[in-house]
Amino acid sequence: MSRNDGRWKIVFNAPTVIIFGIICVIALILGIITGGTMTQKLFMTYRAPLSDPLTWVRFFTHVCGHSSWEHLLGNMSYILLLGPMLEEKYGSRLLLIVIAITALVTGVLNFILFPDAALLGASGVAFAFIILSSITGFNSKEIPLTFILVAVIYLGQQVYSGLFVSDNIANFAHIIGGLVGACLGFFLNRRY
Repeated sequence: MSRNDGRWKIVFNAPTVIIFGIICVIALILGIITGGTMTQKLFMTYRAPLSDPLTWVRFFTHVCGHSSWEHLLGNMSYILLLGPMLEEKYGSRLLLIVIAITALVTGVLNFILFPDAALLGASGVAFAFIILSSITGFNSKEIPLTFILVAVIYLGQQVYSGLFVSDNIANFAHIIGGLVGACLGFFLNRRY
């Protein structure tokens, strides 16, 4: 909120993050209403013929689909917490590109490496935001200690969970999202 003539008003401060969140909510509601059919058709990536145009669409839209309200809220808590700061620093368009690249990379790699597994949810985007936010203030030839700590804690936990815990969470998407966030963070910080 900001002050204007002594009155408070609500400000649309992070349009990319807010619109992304709204799309995710709509996708979940559509999935619930259709008994999962809409989620499977549009918001989940899995091995399907490359001749099907929806296969290509799903490489991007799978980050909007979620299996439950808990799944959605878990991802949105990170995205809504970190996204506005990132959007303020890099701009709406660039943050949308970060989301799209993360979606594409996690979707394509899941398609190639895990032919029997479907992937949905914004956890890759959330992890990209976590890692990206940890290196927002780095200078050339410096690596922030916060980046190293976040990478060790979050990515290390995902590697451990992927190897030793069977909990049906796509640790792969978390790790890839984090790596995308790191790569884009170093690239973007050199530019900005």
